[in-house]
Amino acid sequence: MTRLSGSRKPGSEETQYLYVTTTGRRTGRPREIEIWFTRHDGRFYLVAEQRERAQWVQNLRALPRVGVRMGKQRFLARARVVDARAEPELARAVKALSRKKYGWGDGLVVELTRATTKP
Repeated sequence: MTRLSGSRKPGSEETQYLYVTTTGRRTGRPREIEIWFTRHDGRFYLVAEQRERAQWVQNLRALPRVGVRMGKQRFLARARVVDARAEPELARAVKALSRKKYGWGDGLVVELTRATTKP
């Protein structure tokens, strides 16, 4: 399957992918991934198919400050893995949104909260 980076889902005004840059937990180097996302209550959510085995999840666990690029927007965010046992409603809601948007939503839910900038 060929996909265009940042392509829009047919009939949608929002890009289908966003780009998350984590810091390598061993190397300290930036690591960028392209990934599907959803929005819920003003935050961005990702679903890690490989769960804790995903290198990007391991990186953000070590250093939760990440860079986000979506279309022409760029911003810093704080990432956290959503504990499905502690927040079952949130995990279910995000997975349902992902299934609706992409036809898939099984995995570990990660929340991105836009960093606030201080003057």
